[in-house]
Amino acid sequence: MIRSMQLSDIAAVNASFVQQGWPLRTQVLHQYLHDQTTRQRRVFIAEEAGTIAGYVTLLPAALTGPFADKLPEISDFNVFTKFQRHGIGSTLLDAAEQAAAQLAAAVSLGVGLHAGYGPAQRLYVKRGYVPDGSGVWYQDKPLPMNALSRNDDNLVLYMSKALTPETN
Repeated sequence: MIRSMQLSDIAAVNASFVQQGWPLRTQVLHQYLHDQTTRQRRVFIAEEAGTIAGYVTLLPAALTGPFADKLPEISDFNVFTKFQRHGIGSTLLDAAEQAAAQLAAAVSLGVGLHAGYGPAQRLYVKRGYVPDGSGVWYQDKPLPMNALSRNDDNLVLYMSKALTPETN
């Protein structure tokens, strides 16, 4: 089941992060809830048998990158490890893409380049996302040729996908 974020989800999402050895994201999750309330972001929660399996957010317009202020952006996509490879990620992306199709003819996203993003990278390509051609970005700026960077969460490739109102 896909639904909007609720206040009680913050503790459950944090617990899942801790189970995976990740740090708490309390402040970020509270901000997401606030953004959802003020319509600055939509937060889609995937629930499986009463347990939160993952979430994704949709910004009405990208804040950074080559699509800033041009296209909606899928952001912070997480399917918790024990729920991966069960179609939950695709279901979450279906919901975000359907919502984005009400706003624009395409949707964007940025994906990290280290192996931790491998499953997401593969899923995005299978779903028809295409790199925008601006190259790799680091810390919200295009990385020039021959520049040195760190392969962390700030090293990103931006992609987009054409949508139709019937996008699933």
